Amino acid sequence: MRFARRMVWSVAVLAAMMTIAPVLRAEPIADFYRGKTMKIIIGYGPGGGYDLYGRLAAEFLGRHIPGNPTIVPENMPGGGSLKAILYLYQVAPQDGTYLGSISQQMAANAVTDERNKVEVARFHYLGRFTSNIDVGVALPQAGIKSFEDARKRQVVVGAENGSMSLIYAQALNTYGGAKLKIVKGYNGSADIQLAAERGEVDVNGSYSLPAVLVSHPDWVRDGTAAILYQNALKRFPQLPQVPTLSELMLTDEGRTVAHVVAGMAEIGRSILTTPGVPEERVAALRTAFQDMLRDRDFLAACATRNLMLDPASGQDMDAINQETMNLPKPIVEALRTLLKG
Repeated sequence: MRFARRMVWSVAVLAAMMTIAPVLRAEPIADFYRGKTMKIIIGYGPGGGYDLYGRLAAEFLGRHIPGNPTIVPENMPGGGSLKAILYLYQVAPQDGTYLGSISQQMAANAVTDERNKVEVARFHYLGRFTSNIDVGVALPQAGIKSFEDARKRQVVVGAENGSMSLIYAQALNTYGGAKLKIVKGYNGSADIQLAAERGEVDVNGSYSLPAVLVSHPDWVRDGTAAILYQNALKRFPQLPQVPTLSELMLTDEGRTVAHVVAGMAEIGRSILTTPGVPEERVAALRTAFQDMLRDRDFLAACATRNLMLDPASGQDMDAINQETMNLPKPIVEALRTLLKG
């Protein structure tokens, strides 16, 4: 009987320990984050897709991180978000208190620029809000109806140095028969759009579709602006009449490059953290991100703001970056040429 009682007691203690263990494991994370103010560095100016989703993370992610830290967004535009990437890589504390909403082409930039010493694999993504489809847009005042107009006459397109907008324009000129005059030096899509509204450029070459659906839903719903192309592996259901970049390419090499470029859209609007963050904190941040995606208040906010959601895990985003870093040399050379402009 005594043996039996000891066994029952031992099992009870073991069960209690198993119940308490997750709490004990979570406490160091909660203790670390409790009372802290985190920052999310947004690599572009206000108003674009990176800004919208970066601020969304700042608003909702903290309530799901153990310890419930406050998260403050900070815009740091420059160089296609390279300024923000270098800040996160070299300056920001590498302890899990700094996050980033930065270019989906970070890995492509690293693999094509021999001067870029950023070790992309040291960053870790928490998760993806949505894949991203960029579109080329012309306002009615530009007098452009479709991409064919850009094959018939010179069209001025705005671009940011080292950005997707530059890649699109260069690829369309090189492989798609376009006559695009590229004006570089803008700080993100919102800046280019202001230039289009002022008549400085005819086309915003890279406007995030998630941002379009928030700020200009009539462009898609009513066709009040001309959408010339979309960077996607296949046509978005709401834009069935708009060709993909790959469809506009006139050579096999062009179609291959366009396919790789469209693959970058899979990173889309994702959130990452700095290198050097302990594994247990990365895991906790990833869990918090997934919990946020199920938050009713979060989902209601996305619906109210017309924000697209197409979530994916941080691990999947890390894998895409690694694949990009292992691209064949001929494709890397083609991308390098496009990025040089």
